[in-house]
Amino acid sequence: MPRPICEDDLHAWVDRRLDAARRAEVDAWLAEDPARAARVAEWRSDSDALRGAYDPLLDEPVPARLRASLERRRPLRTLRFAAVAAWMTVGALAGAGVGYHLGQSSAPDGDTLASLPHRAAVAHAVYSPEVRHPVEVGADQEQHLVAWLTKRLGAPVKLPDLREQGFALLGGRLLPAADGPSAQFMYENDGGRRLTLYLSVRDDGAGTTAFRYAQQGEVGVFYWVDGRFAYALSGQFGRDTLLPLANSVYHQIAP
Repeated sequence: MPRPICEDDLHAWVDRRLDAARRAEVDAWLAEDPARAARVAEWRSDSDALRGAYDPLLDEPVPARLRASLERRRPLRTLRFAAVAAWMTVGALAGAGVGYHLGQSSAPDGDTLASLPHRAAVAHAVYSPEVRHPVEVGADQEQHLVAWLTKRLGAPVKLPDLREQGFALLGGRLLPAADGPSAQFMYENDGGRRLTLYLSVRDDGAGTTAFRYAQQGEVGVFYWVDGRFAYALSGQFGRDTLLPLANSVYHQIAP
């Protein structure tokens, strides 16, 4: 019994992507109803007109201003691809008990802080461009978000308020890490620019450390240790812009 004709078949017919056998079936189905055939033929006519108008653009060279923009964004995209590849590796190696830190081999506790800005930057690069799903739990469920992350990280999580600095909370998410779960809070200003706070639990007795700054491609990162948590504040901002924001975060979460 012939397979019923569906809308996907019609669009494939319009785009001339059907094999000979299926195309014959669609042709016969269209021939049964002139109105139906006329409507689909109109679709093909529109499609051909669009191709005729815009296909030549594909052969034109990329404008210089767009090439320059591409080069400026390349480091951030590279971080996103590296992060995805690394997290896939984390999942593949987890069953064997092999640690992996987002693109860097697992290291002794003394080296964990050195890898923190890289891990925070790739997490920022992966999630900050998201439009529909930037966070797992939104700001409208703030109490649930804090309780959930506190339970998963096994230590009391504090949520900084950056509204006075012009950044509203979007929400947060749980993140994978070889040494246990980590978390990320995301903030956004009126201009749509985003800031992320990455935090992970440390049980190596590191105590506290002073602010440190790292530039990871287009992403600037201030990072430090305070008690059981290591923090990293990341964003596509200059050092002078990030420093007062990091200070505000530190003073709000300090014991």
